[in-house]
Amino acid sequence: MTSVRHGHHPRGGEPSPPRLRPPAYRVSPRAIAHWAIEYLLVWGLLFGLALGVAAWIGDSGWSALPGWLSDRVRLLPHAVGGAGLLMVAVAPVWRYRVHRWEVSADVLYTRTGWFSREWLLVPVSRIQTVDTEQGWIERLLGLATIEVNTASHTGSSELSGLPVGVATRLAEDLAHRAHDLRDDAT
Repeated sequence: MTSVRHGHHPRGGEPSPPRLRPPAYRVSPRAIAHWAIEYLLVWGLLFGLALGVAAWIGDSGWSALPGWLSDRVRLLPHAVGGAGLLMVAVAPVWRYRVHRWEVSADVLYTRTGWFSREWLLVPVSRIQTVDTEQGWIERLLGLATIEVNTASHTGSSELSGLPVGVATRLAEDLAHRAHDLRDDAT
């Protein structure tokens, strides 16, 4: 029987990186709509700005831009609109597939991101505050965000896309556990 000690590969060579399993729970499927609406609002604003810039530069005959660029400025709204549609259609579903959470006896474990991924393990004993937030889009969709704060900024975590009932129960549970652990330590 071969055993691996201290992160070394059993056959020598480089240590193998630790593998984290995905946390057990997904956020609510309504989070897809939440993120899509947020992206739509941001990209809609950018599209409007691109239309304004293209109209202003195209109508003013502004000569500060090179000719090849001012001739193509009318394409700017198309490029921004295409990128925005892609983001609205793809990013929320992609984020949903990645965002997960789990609470064990002594740690809150989250995985977030969509281009870059972040795995965060927050010891329950380090939790100082647990806040529940709801923006207007979250209120419309019955969702909430939990913000878990520790003494260290890097140990803090945010978990969005939870149903309101789950978020409320989870926040209360984490706050009670953290309080009980602090009382046991004194």
